[in-house]
Amino acid sequence: MTMPTALEIARQATLKPIAEIAEDIGIPPWLIEQHGEHVAKIDLKAIEELKDQPKAKYVVVTAITPTPLGEGKTTTTIGLGQAFSHIGRRATIAIRQASMGPTFGIKGGAAGGGYSQAVPFELLNLHLTGDMHAVTAAHNQISAMVDNSLYLGNEFGLDLNQITWKRVLDVNDRALRNIVIGLGAAGDGVPRQAGFDITAASEVMAVLALSKDLKDLRARLGRIVVGYTKQGEPVTAEQLKAAGAAAVIMREALKPNLLQTLENTPVFVHAGPFGNIAHGNSSVVADLIGIHTGEFLVTEAGFGADMGAERFFNIKCRVSGLKPDAAVVVATVRALKSHSGKYKVVAGRPLPEDMLKENPDDVALGAENLRKQLENIRAHGVEPVVAINGMPSDFASERRVIHELAASMGIKSAVGTHFTDGGRGATEIAEAVAEVASKPNNFHFLYPSEATLRQKIEAIASKVYGADGVDYAPLAAKQLDGYEKNGFGNLPVCIAKTQYSLSHDANLKGAPTGFRLPIREARASVGAGFVYLICGDMRTMPGLASKPAAISIDLDDDGNIVGLY
Repeated sequence: MTMPTALEIARQATLKPIAEIAEDIGIPPWLIEQHGEHVAKIDLKAIEELKDQPKAKYVVVTAITPTPLGEGKTTTTIGLGQAFSHIGRRATIAIRQASMGPTFGIKGGAAGGGYSQAVPFELLNLHLTGDMHAVTAAHNQISAMVDNSLYLGNEFGLDLNQITWKRVLDVNDRALRNIVIGLGAAGDGVPRQAGFDITAASEVMAVLALSKDLKDLRARLGRIVVGYTKQGEPVTAEQLKAAGAAAVIMREALKPNLLQTLENTPVFVHAGPFGNIAHGNSSVVADLIGIHTGEFLVTEAGFGADMGAERFFNIKCRVSGLKPDAAVVVATVRALKSHSGKYKVVAGRPLPEDMLKENPDDVALGAENLRKQLENIRAHGVEPVVAINGMPSDFASERRVIHELAASMGIKSAVGTHFTDGGRGATEIAEAVAEVASKPNNFHFLYPSEATLRQKIEAIASKVYGADGVDYAPLAAKQLDGYEKNGFGNLPVCIAKTQYSLSHDANLKGAPTGFRLPIREARASVGAGFVYLICGDMRTMPGLASKPAAISIDLDDDGNIVGLY
């Protein structure tokens, strides 16, 4: 029998009124702002009102290094959250909000999949409550005030060649990556080179995800650096008097969104910072509320454990003050086969035919990637559980390789069939997570705040990626020196690299060694509160594929959405 599409499954779900979902997790009616029957924003006063409730076990879901097809991390996050109710426990879930660019591009939606997804499907993958549009508007309001300042005489001495603040749009549009603005008559602005990023890559999005309250949001927006003078002095949104307007635009967006899963498990869907140049995690405020709403709070970190989980530990937890009790590392047979180095997986194309044949030896070769990602979790004092996201093409002998590797490290592992079976398909994973989370751990950051930026970079490169060292391009070295001089040296770091390898090179599979990490450029997201380092060519404005998802998305004669997946 053919599996229904995610949209078809979502439309068959029996949803509870969102007020009932909120009541089930102890959020009173006066803290709920409904957006229709099945979506609500939660007032930030809930952080204070719920603080005396028992604290949940905090579980982060991450993964091995993924293939371009993804390994079902969001699906596993939601399946695990649903599974707890099947073993008599209560869980709340927190995930990022989908970006519409990839939804209409090649990636599709970000609500999970199969019978483990958050709903309402259409709202979640499109406008939801408008947070993405608020980020776009707030970011571009700052952009407009940058160019207005230039037009009115450039009071702060911004160097036109060192303006770092672009514009953003929540659309995949490669033609906007590099543009020239201010053309036309003299009253049309100062001509200069500029560009667009996708909204998820905006520093305002990272600020939204890391702010703890409105006061914190306002302060972070004020600290945003929009560019530098010829003397290397930073110019901020506060100096431009742009931060106040941006904060007003973002006021409602800071309230987290409450939805539910197909099985009526509560799920916060809030913020969607880029997984490459930012920390790739959902919001701090959602977690500060969710941590007091059940026995477990299950959240997801973007990409593999070397990226999203590392930043979850060293950036997000540093801000929130929350300490994880367990981690889940999602693995698939197909991804580990890919890490053998024998196969090339391309999004939008069928898997290589030989990859679908039974071959536990290929899984064993690629399993070194799993081993290293498990070590990366333990490097932070947290105990992992391996969740094998089961697929029909798997063979028992291939899954056995994964179980044996985990067992050799003293780590629990379990197979999940949550895509096809919903929460009941992930009960073994839930039981393993509950057992691990019940034990004390030694969670710690990988580096102290007082370490230099270079020391922080080198700690991640050597301890997490397995690099022999770090090479800094002259520009990057100069920028790092400038950031230290300007007082940004106490910030954590975020390394922007490919998600398809533990290294900077997407072609290096498994657990590569003997390489050095090249840092091409450094940028300071001072408002968000981190410095990010660029390895290679990072695209912050995606383009559309030859056959984007958008060509199949439409309305039928009754006004229903079709083609969304």
